Formats: sequence, C-alpha cells, structure tokens
Amino acid sequence: MDRSGDIEEAGEEEFPRLGGGRYRPVVAHDRAVIEMSSVEPGSSSSPTLKNIKVVTPGEMSAGAREGPRAEDGVNGHQKESKLELFGFDSLVNILGLKSMTGEQVAAPSSPRDGEDISITQGHPKPALKMGTMMGVFVPCLQNILGIIYYIRFTWIVGMAGIGQSLVLVLLCGLCTFLTTISLSAIATNGAMKGGGPYYLIGRALGPEVGISIGLCFFLGNAVAGALYVLGAVETFLKAFPAAGIFRETITKVNGTAIAEPIQSPNSHDLQIYGIIVTILLCFIVFGGVKMINRVAPAFLIPVLLSIFCIFIGMFLAKTDDPDAGITGLRFKSFRDNWSSAYQMTNDAGIPDPTGGTYWSFNELVGLFFPAVTGIMAGSNRSASLKDTQRSIPVGTLAATLTTTSLYVISVLFFGAVATRDKLLTDRLLTATVAWPWPVIVHVGIILSTLGAALQSLTGAPRLLAAIANDDILPILNYFKVADTSEPHIATLFTALICVGCVVIGNLDLITPTVTMFYLLCYSGVNLSCFLLDLLDAPSWRPRWKYHHWSLSFVGAALCIVIMFLISWSFTVVAIALASLIYKYVGLKGKAGDWGDGFKSAYFQLALRSLRSLGANQVHPKNWYPIPLVFCRPWGQLPENVPCHPKLADFANCMKKKGRGMSIFVDILDGDYYECAEEAKEACNKLATYIEYKRCEGVAEIVVAPNMTEGFRGIIQTMGLGNLKPNIVVMRYPEIWRRENLTEIPSTFVGIINDCITANKAVVIIKGLDEWPNEYQRQYGTIDLYWIVRDGGLMLLLSQLLLTKESFESCKIQLFCIAEEDSDAEALKADVKKFLYDLRMQAEVIVVTMKSWDIRSEGNSKEDSLEAFDAAQRRISDYLGEIKSQGSTPRLANGKAMVVNEQQVEKFLYTMLKLNSTILSYSRMAAVVLVSLPPPPLNHPAYFYMEYMDLLVENVPRMLIVRGYHRDVVTLFT
Repeated sequence: MDRSGDIEEAGEEEFPRLGGGRYRPVVAHDRAVIEMSSVEPGSSSSPTLKNIKVVTPGEMSAGAREGPRAEDGVNGHQKESKLELFGFDSLVNILGLKSMTGEQVAAPSSPRDGEDISITQGHPKPALKMGTMMGVFVPCLQNILGIIYYIRFTWIVGMAGIGQSLVLVLLCGLCTFLTTISLSAIATNGAMKGGGPYYLIGRALGPEVGISIGLCFFLGNAVAGALYVLGAVETFLKAFPAAGIFRETITKVNGTAIAEPIQSPNSHDLQIYGIIVTILLCFIVFGGVKMINRVAPAFLIPVLLSIFCIFIGMFLAKTDDPDAGITGLRFKSFRDNWSSAYQMTNDAGIPDPTGGTYWSFNELVGLFFPAVTGIMAGSNRSASLKDTQRSIPVGTLAATLTTTSLYVISVLFFGAVATRDKLLTDRLLTATVAWPWPVIVHVGIILSTLGAALQSLTGAPRLLAAIANDDILPILNYFKVADTSEPHIATLFTALICVGCVVIGNLDLITPTVTMFYLLCYSGVNLSCFLLDLLDAPSWRPRWKYHHWSLSFVGAALCIVIMFLISWSFTVVAIALASLIYKYVGLKGKAGDWGDGFKSAYFQLALRSLRSLGANQVHPKNWYPIPLVFCRPWGQLPENVPCHPKLADFANCMKKKGRGMSIFVDILDGDYYECAEEAKEACNKLATYIEYKRCEGVAEIVVAPNMTEGFRGIIQTMGLGNLKPNIVVMRYPEIWRRENLTEIPSTFVGIINDCITANKAVVIIKGLDEWPNEYQRQYGTIDLYWIVRDGGLMLLLSQLLLTKESFESCKIQLFCIAEEDSDAEALKADVKKFLYDLRMQAEVIVVTMKSWDIRSEGNSKEDSLEAFDAAQRRISDYLGEIKSQGSTPRLANGKAMVVNEQQVEKFLYTMLKLNSTILSYSRMAAVVLVSLPPPPLNHPAYFYMEYMDLLVENVPRMLIVRGYHRDVVTLFT
C-alpha cells in the first residue's frame, strides 16, 4: 500500500462528485482505517494532510486485487472532492463567488489535465466595457459644459455682480459636490448594475421611490436632449444665417447708445434642423458603446480648445479691442462689476426699464443651475463600466471639481474684462473676446451642446431599460434588454420624446421642470445615503470613506431649497408627478424586496420598540388583541385552500380599523428532517392566502410528531416579549362525533388546558361556516352571556365587532347569570354603572338560575330534554365500555379516572339550562358570546365534548370566550 499519496477517496458510485447528487454519510459498518506514514527526517514533526490515508476495509481488499487505477493520477480522480466531509455544497470557487453576485454562470465541463477552466464557457463574448476617463469623466464633462457657459454666463456676471455670482456658483457647486459624495458612497457599497441613480435610489429607498424618481429623471434627460439640440441649432443658424430656410428678423432696442437689430432664427428652421440633428445623434447611439467612445472625444476636444481660446483672448484683450466695452483685465472693471445690478429686462434679456421681467438672485439660480447638472451622466451607464466602484467616484468627482473651478475662475475673469453694459448686452461675449477668431466659440457651443445631447440620448435609454429589467411595472416590459445588449427600443422611445419636444420649439415652460427633475434625483441620492449612513446596517461598508450622514442631509436639504428658490410652482408640479408615479407603482407594480433602507429602518424601529416595551404586562389602555389563529380545519376545506376562509374574516373582526397582527399557525405531523421542505411550501401557501384575504398577519407552519406536542411548542415559544399572541382562536370541532371519538376530543381539550396553563385567552367559534364576511350586513343583537370574570375580554370583543360594517347595525345585550336567591336588581345596577364607566352601551338583562334538581323542570322543552337524555346514555355507554376492559381507566395524562356520576349529571344539567336560556332569549341574535368553562379535572375529554355539545346545541353562531388573569379594559382615562 502506497503511503505517500493523498487521501484516497471512494469511487464515484459511492460518493458523487462535488455539487451533484446527495452526500451519503458514513454508516456503522464503514469503519475507516487511518494510517499515518512515518515522518521523514528533517520534515515537520506534525503530520500533514498528505501524510494521512483513509481506507475502508472493502477498499483495502479491492486495492490489493486491482491495484491503483491509472486514470486516477497522483491526486486521485479529477471529479472527486477531497473535502467531502463538508457535504455536497459547492466549495468556495470562482463559479460560486460569481453566483453570489446574481450572475448566471454555467459550470464548465470537467477539463482534461493541463487545461484551464474558462468562466465564460458557453456564454457570448462580453460587451465592451469603459474605464473611468471615457466612461464617467468625459460624459460628465460633456453634460456639465453646455450652452449656458457660452451665452448666459457673462450675462449672469453682469446682472448679479462678481460677488453674488461667486455665491451662486459655489451654492450650485456645493449642491452637486455633496450629491457626488453621496453618490460615491452608495456606488462603492457593492456591485452595481445598470440604471445609475435609479438603481442606487431604488435599492436604498425601495422600488416605489426608485421608479418614481427614476422615471422623472429619465424624462428630464430626454427633454434635456431636446434643449441641447435646439441650443446647437440656434447657435448654428446665428453663426451662419444663410443656412436658414425661412428668414425672420426681429428688431429690438438694446441698452447701448446705438440701436442694433437682433436677428432670431425662424421656429421652422429650428424644428427642421433639430429633427435632423436628433436623428443623426440617434444613429450614433444605435452604434453602441464602441461608436460613442469614438465620437465623444471629437465633441469634447474642440470644446476644451474653445475654452482655452476664450482665456487666451481675455489675456490679450485691450481697451475697446476687439470690441467696444472690452477693457481687458482691469482692476477698475473688477471693482465696478463686484456689486449686483438687478433690473428689468425685455424678453431677450436686454436691460429695459419698460421690460416685463425683473431678475433677482432666485431667478438666476434657476437660470444657472442647468450648467452644473450632468453629474449622473457617468452613473447612467453603470452597466457599461469595467469597475463601477472606482470609476463613478473618481470620474464624477473629478468632473464636478473641474467644472466648478472653471466657473469660479471664469466669474473673476469675465468681471474684469468688460464693462457691465457689455456684459449685459453682448450675449456672445465669449465669442467676442476669443482668440484668434469668434468662430471657434461658435464651433465650441455647437459641439458642446451636441455632446451633451449625445450623452443624454445615451444615458436616458439605459436608465429606462434598467427600470424595465427590474420587472416591477409590467407596462415597461417592451423596453427590457439583455445584460450585454443595447437598449434599441428604449433609444427609439427616447428619440421620439426628444423629437416631440423639438417640434414644440418653445421649451420655456418645460425647462424649469427639467431642472426640478434633476434636483429631485439629486435629493433622492442624498436621502438614500443619509438613510443608509444613519442606519449603519452591517451590509453598509462603502469603499468611499469620505462621507457622513450629515453631509448627505445638508445636500438633500440644499436640493429642496434650490427647488423652491427657482420656482415653488414648478417644484409642486415635479413632486406631484413623482407622487402620481409612486402611487401608480404601488397599485400596479409587482412586489419587490430589494433590502432597501426603509425596511432596515422598520426593522431597527421594531427592535427598539420591542426593547422599550420590555417584558412587563401592557397597561389595559394599550392592550391590543394578538390572535393566534389555529388553522386546523376539523372538517373538509376547498381544494388548494390552506385555511378556512372565514377564519381570516373573523381575525379581521378582532382588529380596530385594521390595527393589529394575527398569527396563523398550523401543525404538520411528521419528522422535521423529512417534512422541512413541505412545511416551507405550506407556509408560503398559507401566507399567500392570508394576503389574498387582506388580513394583516403572518403564517407559521410547525412540524411536530403530533398535534399536541406541536401546539405546546407554539404556545410556549411563539412571539417576542410583549408581542406574543394573547388570544388563541380556533374552530369548534363539530365533526368530532362522526369523525373520531378519541383523537379530536383529546386534542381539543388538551389545547384548552395548554392555553389555560400558558395564561392565554381562548375564543372558540361555533358555526364558522355561517360567519359573515365584510359585505354581509347583520341585523339584530350581539348577546353576551357573562358568567365569569374574564378581565372584560368578552365586552371588548363585542365593541370590536361593532366597528365592522357587517355588525355596525347591531345592538349589544348583556345577560348576567345569577343564582335564584341573588339580588338581581342590585346586580343589574352595578353592571350598568360598570358599563357606563367603560364608555360602553348595552342593555343589561339578569337571568336567575333555578334549583339544580332536574325533576323540578318538567316543563323543559322536549328537544333539550332529548339531547340531555342522549348525552347521559352516551356517557353511560362510554363508562361501561371502559369498565369492560378490566383495567383501571386512565386519562390522557396517565392519571386515574375518577368519575362522580352525580357531578357529571350536574354539569350536563348546567349546560342544558344555559342552552335553554340562550335559545329563549337569543334565537334571533346575530352572534352569541358565552363564557368557556374550563375542562373539569379527572373527567375524560369525551365527557367535556358532551358538555360543550349541549351548550352549543341549535345555536347557529356562537363565540365561546375565556379570558386570562389580567384586565383588558380599564375605567380610568
């Protein structure tokens, strides 16, 4: 026998390969012989795994006969596992790790010796992925650097002054910077799929919030694409008027000394050229990520070159050179332009005392803020990034800081290079001062807006496809795409929206709403990070460490403040649209659990509430019924129905305005190891049925050897602290006599005794098939036969029934059972005073019981006497059968049975009298509530069932109630 090999393993026929089949544990006759080879001189003193050889006796003999198999090689058969002791679950390997991320990876076939395993075997070649520069930084830079910088930024400096312009830039820049910090923290907290901000918000705040904000952000991107296209076309037509098909010149008086005509492109030209440009951009987007990567630098490089030429031109500018009003970089101009000059302007933005628009800081915030949007352009294409956890934080933050720094420097330079009149009247001052030719800025404007439009048309379809792929809204199923495919249908839909907005032409009313959608998305990102950071769940471990919940909170608050600064009316419109989408998703969307922050908040709140409740008894003012609904049918149920339908209806009747929780339980007889999967399936089925019945509750299935043991385990362990169930609800087993004379009575009585021992209240429903649902209105009375003190549970149940539509037309009658010689009037007055203090209205009726002598009741109803006589005969027959067995009769608990026939007759007669009283007073009642007598000691369960049958005889609908040793109502406020 070779002692130098690895652990010998059983053949494939005995121990299947890892990941397939079922692990067969070692049985008694498979004794393993562990041999340890001698330690070589100079080797470690402790034996290693390679020094150990495990051989069964059968293998020893087989090995001696056959010798080692050639195909096993040095290390044994390739398909066998050396860690079979741990079972057949997959070991930690690359396939298992990839499956944890949700990727569908097929296990490769077993390779031949020396071959490498390809983790992409059987899958198509993955799509091209982008890095930080081309995937995040360039798209963000293209989206942020837009037309506002070229044609409106100098005007903003002239209107607000250098000082307030710096405040404006820093305010908007701070908003996007804080949002970038929050975005970086969430994006580095795990693997990120497509959808960008939607994916982050949805996984943090839930699918409803994520989809509502995500769809608004999609609309914002789609409409923003139209804005950028129109800006590019307008600049092109102004730079090259001859290209216009339709010509229109509008002359307006500006604020300079000489009136100059201002030409505006015709709206039809904007529409025609806008549609053509949109179609061309869509063809680029249809080309996929590879085409976009080739085209994007062609749009960005001229933009950066134009900005460089603008700064060179400002350094070279002199007084009135290249145009009147240009001072060059002068401190005097800087000082004159430091303060603000808010004033009236005409529609073209030219100062005019008779103009119709007055500009203030708030309006400038709305005008400038689109110049800092675009920070989500990189995260929108998260599915196309190689490493989202590195690229999104680095690329987005670099683009944000770069553009903000550019804006701050531009404010200082623009304020020092020209007079205020020049800043306010020359809309293309950037082109005027550019070196060496103004056309460079025109090209920069056109390419910057086209680049921003390209990024919008690239990110918006991917955002819509990501929302559709989550399969929450069925209406979006048309936009689903595979992980490696381009969202062509979503791109076409985005292009249609963009073309529609281009055809409209005048987007002055839509533009603020687009800004609101961006701010709504930014506030959602900040709130997501705030919630996750504040809760600090174990799964919250972002790689980006420079974050704090206070920064996210300030960022979210700043977004909301800016929204109202821009326009409170458009803010209301944006929030209303998001709210409508939220409501629609709640009504029509499929349920999805993404482990969002709200669920974590609920969980932590529940834990804190549970700890604050403690283990002490709840005050009666704060007492809520928590019913444990026992679903054992004791009868036939419809097919595929795990619980009697009326049990859920009754559980709803025990809640006031739906507040409260029910626990539906059932017991599966059998061995836990054999029935575990069946129990899980039954639990899911029961939970689904409870949800279908619109009953707030949870489902539990317990596997036990028998029903008695299972129920005892449930009654002892179900619930936590003060959230344990306090009422056991079950159906009265009306079928016990024809189904099973032994098992059902024993189980039923055992459950009642267990509830009394565990100090749980009991409600038994007789006539469950006749219990009304929420649409069946009842009339008449709710009659209470209050025999024993139960802490007010029976009174409280009657009040809860009155809160339901089916019983709200009923009145309550309270019957007090008194002995014949008791003071009935005094008892009635005391009960009325008690009900008055409890704020309950009921008619009080006192019923006196006559003597126990059965012979004095000659006028009893004949049917009741027949039932009484039949019960006596059955009990006598039962006793005779037991005595005929010869042995001492014993109860289920092993104690000797002691039968007092006089006591049995007395109990039967008590039930007979109570039943006769109920039939006399409550034959037309909607429901009757009566106190539940405890099972007498040393009486067989069969006897107790006879007692109960006499009590419920001919009563169509009855609740048999037993309270527990505590009050559930109180007189005091």
